[in-house]
Amino acid sequence: MENTRDMTKGSPARLLFFFAIPLMLGNLFQQLYTMVDTIIVGQGVGVQALASLGAADWLNWLFQGIATGLTQGFSILFAQFYGARNEEALKKSIGNAIVLTLAAAVLLTAAGEILLTSILNLLKTPQDIYGGASIYLRIMFGGIPVVLFYNLEAALLRALGDSKSPLIAMVVAACTNIVLDLLFVMVFHWGIPGAAAATIIAQCVSLLYCFAVIRKISIVRPGREDFRLGRSLCRQLLGLGIPVMFQNTVISVGGMVVQSVINGFGFLFVAGFTATNKLYGLLETAAISFGFSITTFVAQNMGAGNYGRIRKGMRSGAAMALLTSVAVSAVMLLFGRQILSLFISADAGQADEVLYIAFHYLTIMSIFLAVLYALHAYRCALQGLGDTVTPMVSGIAEFVMRVLAALLLPRVMGQEGIYYAEILAWIGAAAILVTAYYRRMGREKGRV
Repeated sequence: MENTRDMTKGSPARLLFFFAIPLMLGNLFQQLYTMVDTIIVGQGVGVQALASLGAADWLNWLFQGIATGLTQGFSILFAQFYGARNEEALKKSIGNAIVLTLAAAVLLTAAGEILLTSILNLLKTPQDIYGGASIYLRIMFGGIPVVLFYNLEAALLRALGDSKSPLIAMVVAACTNIVLDLLFVMVFHWGIPGAAAATIIAQCVSLLYCFAVIRKISIVRPGREDFRLGRSLCRQLLGLGIPVMFQNTVISVGGMVVQSVINGFGFLFVAGFTATNKLYGLLETAAISFGFSITTFVAQNMGAGNYGRIRKGMRSGAAMALLTSVAVSAVMLLFGRQILSLFISADAGQADEVLYIAFHYLTIMSIFLAVLYALHAYRCALQGLGDTVTPMVSGIAEFVMRVLAALLLPRVMGQEGIYYAEILAWIGAAAILVTAYYRRMGREKGRV
């Protein structure tokens, strides 16, 4: 119990900050082993292999997003029951969530393996990178159950205010992944399959570590009867999880439409975008961390019925997130070119062209990064309040803006137009979320 944190008491700003820091470090390590995959494949196998990973990115993210969205929705109910001090309901919700997660693992794994070829064809994946993208995704889809259950465990720990254990899990996993990447790709020369296998094994390590931590927390040990599905409880869990899952799905589908447009510009353009997209996770690491912190804070305080404290905490959380976005933007504008060069083999004849494409895209994203941070802060505040429908609507807005920009702007601006699809998606979603949050809190103004 020592790492759990009651966020209904104490300074909101201090709680949010110190809860977010371990999450931030954990996300950095997660991005580290994602980047290591790309660096080792790009340097050790070549630009074409780098482009293969890029072609697989959004489809992989689609299934990962479904997994994280579902479990993230479940964690909102966990946090609310924990904040309300309702241990019986907490255990029952965990037991039911485990059963629902198992069912989702079976369905998602089957769907991924069955639909893979059709989706890659639909995305117009170039033939010279088709094989690499296909084998990478086959292996990653085989690891979907691991991803789902790790995310469920990490979401439960965050709901209880424990952000340190997921950090340790990520550190151990990152180190495992780096060692296995070097062994599988550089020593055994297994190429793309080796990088994918290293990632899955590293995620298994995260899963086992979090499981060991959870076993020591008595209030979250469900009994046999807690695994019996209850209609009302399942409705609550799925009512929170499905909209977040759908939100991630629509965002991913929009990304795949953009990817299909990018694929049409050839593998050098794909490789440049891939290098920057691998940094995308680094760009939004702090935003995701503050977002999880805000969700846990808001959900626990909603369970305790303290709306005045929610407003105070959200002001602090949003301010910290926006200040952090300015710092991250500055670092990327100053050192982004050097970081991107790590992904691109200097021996490749087209390295300069790939680097130009990558840094141009990174510059545009860095300039507008504050919008992405505001999006995460207000989306997570609404989710903590139990409203997962408005964030889902914002996901649809992201989809519409991203797709329209990707399909229309290149006709007017050429390749330059595709760089702005992501930015317009952020702006459309953020406008909806900020407006919805202040309307909701305005309705709750009389509640303290």
